[in-house]
Amino acid sequence: MTFNELTTSGIERAGLVFRAFSSRNYRLYFIGLSVSVIGSWMQSTAMSWLVYRLTGSAMLLGVIAFLAQVPSLVLTPLAGVLLDRIEKRRVIMWTQVLAMAQAAVLATLVLTGVIATWHLVVLSLALGMVHAIDAPARQSFVVHLVGRKDLLGNAIALNSTMFNAARLVGPFVAGILVASVGEGICFLINAVSYVAAITSLGMMPAGLGKPTGPRKHFLHELHEGFAAAFSFMPLRTLIMHVAFISLVGMSYNVLAPIFAREVLHGDARTFGCLTAGVGCGALCAALFLASRRTAVGLSSVVAVATGLLGVSLVVFSQSRVFALSLGAMVVAGFGALATLASCNTLVQTIVDDRKRGRVMGIYMMFFLGVAPFGSLLMGWLAQTIGAPTTQMLSGLACIAGALAFSTRLPEMRRLKRPLYIEMGLLQSTNGR
Repeated sequence: MTFNELTTSGIERAGLVFRAFSSRNYRLYFIGLSVSVIGSWMQSTAMSWLVYRLTGSAMLLGVIAFLAQVPSLVLTPLAGVLLDRIEKRRVIMWTQVLAMAQAAVLATLVLTGVIATWHLVVLSLALGMVHAIDAPARQSFVVHLVGRKDLLGNAIALNSTMFNAARLVGPFVAGILVASVGEGICFLINAVSYVAAITSLGMMPAGLGKPTGPRKHFLHELHEGFAAAFSFMPLRTLIMHVAFISLVGMSYNVLAPIFAREVLHGDARTFGCLTAGVGCGALCAALFLASRRTAVGLSSVVAVATGLLGVSLVVFSQSRVFALSLGAMVVAGFGALATLASCNTLVQTIVDDRKRGRVMGIYMMFFLGVAPFGSLLMGWLAQTIGAPTTQMLSGLACIAGALAFSTRLPEMRRLKRPLYIEMGLLQSTNGR
C-alpha cells in the first residue's frame, strides 16, 4: 500500500470515528460537556482522597460512594417519565446549575478549613439526586442532538470518548493538585467548569428534545416503561447484565485509594495514575466502538469485554508492582467501558423512540442505582477480608457473568435480527 493510500485510508477512518460531529448541536454538546466532565473527574478523585485522608476508613469510602449513587435507584425511572413529557435540553441545563452549586459549596468548606465528615455525606447525597435526573436526560438527549438513528451508536461512543479522555486528564491533574495544594482547588475548578456546559446548551435551539404527542397518566406511563424494558428478552438481558456489572465489577473505583496507599505504598499521585490508567483503557475502548459502522456484533463485544474486565481485576488484586497494577487498570478500563457502552448502544438502538426516556431511566436505575450497593458491599468486604481478596472475588464474578451472558447470545441475535433488518442495519440473516 502506498503512502497516499495509507493517508487516504487514515482520513476515511477518522471521518468514520467522528461522523456524529456533522451535527452542530452535537458539536456544541461535546465541547461544552468535555470541559465540565474534566472538572467532574477532578472532583471525584479529590473527594475519594479527602474521605480516606480524613477518616482512614474503607467502609466510609463505600458509604460516600453509596450516597452519591443511591438516589438513582428511586429517582431515575421517575425522571424517565418526566423526560418523555418535557424539554430535555432545559432539564440538563438545570442539573448543570445545581451540580455547579454543589461543587462551589464543597470548595468553600474545604478551602476555609471547616470541612467535616457530615458535610461530605450531605453533599454526596445532594449530588446523587442531581445525577439521578441528569444521567437519563443526557442518555435520551443524544438522539435529538444527532437527529439520525444511524449516527446514534457513533454519538454514544464519542460520548464515552469524551468521558474517558476526561477520566485520563482529570484524575492525573487532581493527583498533582491534591499532593501540592490540597483538594479544595479541585472542587473550585469543577464549579467553574460547569459554565462551559451551560453555555453550550444555551446556544442550542429552544425546544430541542421536547416530546410530541398525547400523554397518559404518570403512573400508566411509568408502567409502560417497565413493560417495554422487561418484556423484550434482549432489552431485559442487557439491563440485567449492566446491573450485575455495576454490583460486582466496578469495585476498583471504590478500592483504588486503598491499593494506592496500602498495597502499592504510594500517595495521591499513585491514586491519580491508577485512575488515569482506567481512563486510558476506557478511551481506547471508546475509540474502538466509535470506529464501528453499526451496532451489529456488539452483543459479542459485551461478552468478551466482560471477561477481559474480570481477568484484569484478578491480576490487579494479586499485583504488588506498580507497573503491573497500572497495566491491569488499563485493561480493566477497556473492558468496563466496552461492556457498558456496548450495552447502552444496543439498548438505544432497539428501544421505541416514544418510550426512550422511560427505558433509559430504567436502564440508568439498574446501572447507577445498583452501583451504590456494590460500593457498600465492596467497602464492607475490604474492611472484613482485605482489599486484595475482595478485588479478586470481584474479578471472578465478572468472568462468571461473561460466561452466563454468552449463553444468551443465540436467542438475542434471533430476536434482534428483524429489528436490524427493518432499520437497514442488516441485509441478510448474518447479523449478531
